[in-house]
Amino acid sequence: MAKLNMIQAINRALHEEMAKDDSVLVMGQDVGVNGGVFRATDGLYKEYGEDRSIDTPLAESAIMGTAIGMAIGGLKPVAEIQFSGFAYLIMGQLEANAARMRTRSRGALTVPLVVRMPYGGGIRALEHHSESKETYFAHTQGVKTVIPSSPRAARSLLIGAIRDPDPVIFMEPKFIYRAFREDVPDEEEVGELGKARILQEGNDITVISWGAMLYRTRKAIETLKEEKGYSIELIDLQTIAPMDATTIAESVKKTGRCVVIQEAQKTLGPASEIIAIINDKALMYLEAPVKRIGMYDLVMPYFHRENWYIPSDGRIRRAIEETLDF
Repeated sequence: MAKLNMIQAINRALHEEMAKDDSVLVMGQDVGVNGGVFRATDGLYKEYGEDRSIDTPLAESAIMGTAIGMAIGGLKPVAEIQFSGFAYLIMGQLEANAARMRTRSRGALTVPLVVRMPYGGGIRALEHHSESKETYFAHTQGVKTVIPSSPRAARSLLIGAIRDPDPVIFMEPKFIYRAFREDVPDEEEVGELGKARILQEGNDITVISWGAMLYRTRKAIETLKEEKGYSIELIDLQTIAPMDATTIAESVKKTGRCVVIQEAQKTLGPASEIIAIINDKALMYLEAPVKRIGMYDLVMPYFHRENWYIPSDGRIRRAIEETLDF
């Protein structure tokens, strides 16, 4: 068992799947010789050569179109979009072709591809390098949208995504790429897409988050537990689409209270869908309105102003306390 950060865990998952299955390949800008802008694909070019670690032109729509063709032809491409803010250029190919091919061909053709993309703020980059737009992809039927929150989860979920027969958007929160290390088992773990994880059981309130916000949320919860002794159930959503409605509803039925923390803008983010699920399946169990915490409905500001924009530990703590005090 090794202690890995998220980048190392992602790199390990790619190495393992490429060694196991000759049809798996990586492609994207600078993923080959340079090993990727964040070094997620480091060593793959040397190990597997230019035919399976492919440096592409700076043309996101071409990367996506080529990956779709490869997937239909029997390969399992893992395409990297260097930053999620440039993924809008793949949307036509993704929505019109990758997402619809199974239905269009009545099951005769599938598109087993993964699109990896670093996303989110907190590293003082420009706005197109710092957005949290997972809702765009989650709203596309025929595509799964996955966001890991820890190194171990990143490795297992990426393996699960590569083995999935349909397109998967794999969004990597770059704020926690190297924020902490975690024990990652030597044995194979295959993450189940569409399944949330209960990281901590509790009875007073359900707190739901994912990605980098889960990292901040855990810090806030630890402080509240030490200071107030609250019993908090913490859920890592893991998959934005399909969403694990059962785990969400059963937890809220038990606690009667819920706070959802997202990095995405507040309006029309995944938290809104989570609240809708609670209304549909657990409304009569609620003892307080469900709170959602997210970014403000503004374009991502530059540099240190991100710290005012992204949900802070203080905002998260206040939301939990207000819901418990209702």
